[in-house]
Amino acid sequence: MNQLPELPERDLPPARHRLLKEHLMTEIRREDQAPAPRWDKGNKWLRPALAAAAVATAAAVTVMVLPSGGGGTDDRPPGKAPAAQPGTPTDERSGTPAVALLENIALAAEQQTDYSGIEDDQYVYIDSRVSYARYEEGGRTTIPPLHRSEQWTSVDGSRKGLIREQGRGRWATDPDPGPGEPGGEVATHYRHLSTLPTDPDGMYDWLRRTAPDQGGQETEQAMFVLVGDLIRDAIVPPEQNAALYRAVARIEGVTVVENAVDALGRKAVAVARQDPDNPTRDEWLFDAGTHEFLGERSVASEDYSDVRKGTVTSNTVITRRAVVDEAGRRP
Repeated sequence: MNQLPELPERDLPPARHRLLKEHLMTEIRREDQAPAPRWDKGNKWLRPALAAAAVATAAAVTVMVLPSGGGGTDDRPPGKAPAAQPGTPTDERSGTPAVALLENIALAAEQQTDYSGIEDDQYVYIDSRVSYARYEEGGRTTIPPLHRSEQWTSVDGSRKGLIREQGRGRWATDPDPGPGEPGGEVATHYRHLSTLPTDPDGMYDWLRRTAPDQGGQETEQAMFVLVGDLIRDAIVPPEQNAALYRAVARIEGVTVVENAVDALGRKAVAVARQDPDNPTRDEWLFDAGTHEFLGERSVASEDYSDVRKGTVTSNTVITRRAVVDEAGRRP
């Protein structure tokens, strides 16, 4: 680990990349201030006035609005929108399909592998396929092919982690903040997650208390985004994982997308929520039969800039989770 290159501009933990993206997307401004405002579809993404510590990261992440639906390649010219994904939201809040689906997902989560015997000096390994649409001021939005990304996170958060991404190389990540330190409440290491509430009421209260401080979003959207960070970037213990899904069932605006397909072609059903501040719908995809978490994506819900409605603007597909003894080692 001492030989790993230090790249501070990339040093933000993966879970915070998503929140930074939300910051960036929030900078898409409405020009029309009439009583029925609409998105200015010609407006370009603007760099927000982020804290100095995040500016270097923003330069590296520069709009991590990612792609894509079907198998990982896209032969369209840069800036052309992929075809809309199958499925549309079917219910606007809990009560029926969303609550029923989330309960089935929670039941499946309770049966997942129990890693309670893992040691503090081990690492959580996550193997993913990702694609990050990129936008540069004065240019166009481009969507590269799906590619491999691997990350190793210290079980107790006290050691540096590692990210290896195809086309970008590998770099170390800082240890997670400890209790009482900024960001400690939303650390994604296994030991911290095992301290979270195991009952839906307690988990909902924790999310509502914690999430709004992380991204400056509307409260329930911040809660939804935080849960997405945790289920994507970590191994969450079974009881806490189930509690997360049951807590999400209480969030207003949660919808279900039937007949979805992930970027590897796997049949899926999605739990989704429209971002109230941006023209984007966030979706978590689950195996249609087993309700195992497959990954997440964001879909443009309106035309904006050179992005067309239905374009998948962010995509992460999980292919494997495991526990290993060293950062950089594969299972």
